[in-house]
Amino acid sequence: MNNKALIDKLNTEKHLSKDEWMTLFDTWDEDDRKYAASIAKTIAQRIYGNKIYIRGIVEFSNICRNDCYYCGIRRSNTDVSRYCLTEDEILGCCDEGYGLGFRTFVLQSGEHILKPEQVADVVKKIKKAHPDCAVTLSLGEEEYETYKLWREAGADRYLLRHETANEAHYKKLHPENMSWQHRMDCLKNLKKLGYQTGAGIMVGSPYQTNECLADDMRFFESFKPEMIGIGPFLPHKDTPFKDEPKGSYELTLFLLSLCRILLPSVLLPATTALGTIHLKGREEGVLAGANVIMPNLSPTAVRKKYMLYDNKICTGDESAQCRGCLERRMKAIGYEIEISRGDHNDKICDIR
Repeated sequence: MNNKALIDKLNTEKHLSKDEWMTLFDTWDEDDRKYAASIAKTIAQRIYGNKIYIRGIVEFSNICRNDCYYCGIRRSNTDVSRYCLTEDEILGCCDEGYGLGFRTFVLQSGEHILKPEQVADVVKKIKKAHPDCAVTLSLGEEEYETYKLWREAGADRYLLRHETANEAHYKKLHPENMSWQHRMDCLKNLKKLGYQTGAGIMVGSPYQTNECLADDMRFFESFKPEMIGIGPFLPHKDTPFKDEPKGSYELTLFLLSLCRILLPSVLLPATTALGTIHLKGREEGVLAGANVIMPNLSPTAVRKKYMLYDNKICTGDESAQCRGCLERRMKAIGYEIEISRGDHNDKICDIR
């Protein structure tokens, strides 16, 4: 079976075997990528039209307890200027974002920087001020009771990249005190609590193999996340992986398309990392099947302090500038920014 036939099978059956995924990743070429993109774009437009959902990210702290080998804000990086926004500053970012048309706010930080009750309090205040908005949290691994507290406070979604579905690969990206099984348990707990749950990977992370990618796609099929975050690995100068090569831009686009075909209604961002590795990355991501963009609402004074990787884009633009720039960029490729929460759409998509 050639690669286009495998892509057609994925579109029809929403399933490939591990061997079939391996074949696809071992032998794909640019024609295969474009073929998958054309199918993925059609699926996304069938379900979501030409609407692009925007999420306003508030990176409220770069303090982290973990020491992941790839991350610029890892605990042992002493060159980072650490910060934590106050509650009023976080709420102010959301208020500004609301005026710019954002109806989802993503609170993101390093891990374990506030007491769970403090996070819950911020979530409650955002929901009270803007009841028509969704709140997404991206605060890393916590225990079930903490996730439950935040869910009861009003959090709607949670982003936790699984990073890799291959445990041996996971151990090469993290210190010994971090557990692949615990991360997987966290994702299961989030689903159990009723969060719209996001998983995801870094494409081209060190030691990633095509078998790892096959495991990731099979994980997506079984777990069925409502959101998938996929971006290229980008090194940071102050990490053990500083000299590792960037992930493949083309492979990232291919994986976006394959995820859209596999899970037609998934919320699929064209990530900031994709826009960092290529000038037109976010536009190309949308044309490959993505339907979400996540601009930064953080105060410009702290944006350069939240550097997970080098050369991150949009660290100097005001929020209104980012919003206007993205609207123009999307309009240029035939898409519109949608002012709504942009929830996961469960419509069944049947495209052959």
